[in-house]
Amino acid sequence: MVSLNKVMIIGNVGGDPEMRFTPSGHPVTSFSVATNWLTNTPEGERKKETEWFNVTAWDKLAEQCNQILSKGRLVYVEGRLRTRSWDGQDGQKHYRTEVVANRVTSLDRAPSAAGEAGGGDAGGDINPEDIPF
Repeated sequence: MVSLNKVMIIGNVGGDPEMRFTPSGHPVTSFSVATNWLTNTPEGERKKETEWFNVTAWDKLAEQCNQILSKGRLVYVEGRLRTRSWDGQDGQKHYRTEVVANRVTSLDRAPSAAGEAGGGDAGGDINPEDIPF
């Protein structure tokens, strides 16, 4: 049986990424991405709708996202959808759908600052092979 679970989004990072570690020491970084969709109302007016995606990245990609991304950056994210569930303290079942990233690309240039990490082109892919350490 054939199946496909692939997500590609381009949008702006909604807040600074948050990196944490699992009990076994694996880094995971979470951030949100807003995408915009333009539609026409029946009255002929243009209307912008914003959709938010929760994104998680693991291991080296998590570390790179935490170092390079910041609020407002334009990014391309590729990954798969995953829905987690847990029982809350209120006894209710909670669900959260998120994009588990396997590729994140910054589409704009980082603001030029003297203390910028890497000092080079931060607008390219942030694949693990691109980082010199």
